[in-house]
Amino acid sequence: MNIKELHTREKPVSATSLFKSELGNATAIQILQGEKLKEHITKTPALLICVEGEVIFENENGVKEALLTGDYVNIESMVKHWVEGKVESQLILIK
Repeated sequence: MNIKELHTREKPVSATSLFKSELGNATAIQILQGEKLKEHITKTPALLICVEGEVIFENENGVKEALLTGDYVNIESMVKHWVEGKVESQLILIK
């Protein structure tokens, strides 16, 4: 199996469940080049991993990080954040 097979190119941003358990879950996210995962807040801390590509992660506290293949960022709970795809990118979000 390949993470790219979970998404089509029909949506600018696509998210699908990769794994679920009673203790947490993982979501596969695809962001196409020039597209944006709009501003949102998570109620629980999360870990965002860039599996392939390049994205810019930003939050309302002024954090702005470029994530390349293999990079990750910890996402604080209750802090507004968003992600922009610089190129077509594959991400994993773990909560």
